Amino acid sequence: MAFETTRDIAAAPAEVFAAFADAARFARWWGPDGFSNTFETCEFRPGGSWRYVMHGPGGKRYPNESVFAEIEHDRRVVIAHVSQPRYRLTVRLDPTDAGGTRLHWSQEFEDPRVAEGIAHIVVPANEQNLDRLAFEVLRSQHRD
Repeated sequence: MAFETTRDIAAAPAEVFAAFADAARFARWWGPDGFSNTFETCEFRPGGSWRYVMHGPGGKRYPNESVFAEIEHDRRVVIAHVSQPRYRLTVRLDPTDAGGTRLHWSQEFEDPRVAEGIAHIVVPANEQNLDRLAFEVLRSQHRD
């Protein structure tokens, strides 16, 4: 079972991609509202390890382990979440005629039953994640 969403961001694909490639920026936006991150490793390269702890709004810690399965500079990032629940996230960045980016987000869970059980969390969390990404990208534009 896959959760899919699309988002237009008023920045070039290279600017959106940079928010993944820079670990400090990535840590600022990754996750739903109210969460923060501590990245233990973030080897942003194909096959690179990404281990991090998400800190929930109530202080609960959520250890995660992923691998950057595929990276296509300024175009695509594929993340294999190897800790439970296992999923594969594919983020595709397509340029728009207006000079922005149409981001396609597809999160496919290994076990469809797990996906069904957490859909009520995943769907809004993915939208919040993309809100935070868009904010990070636009914030960076205004600092330059």
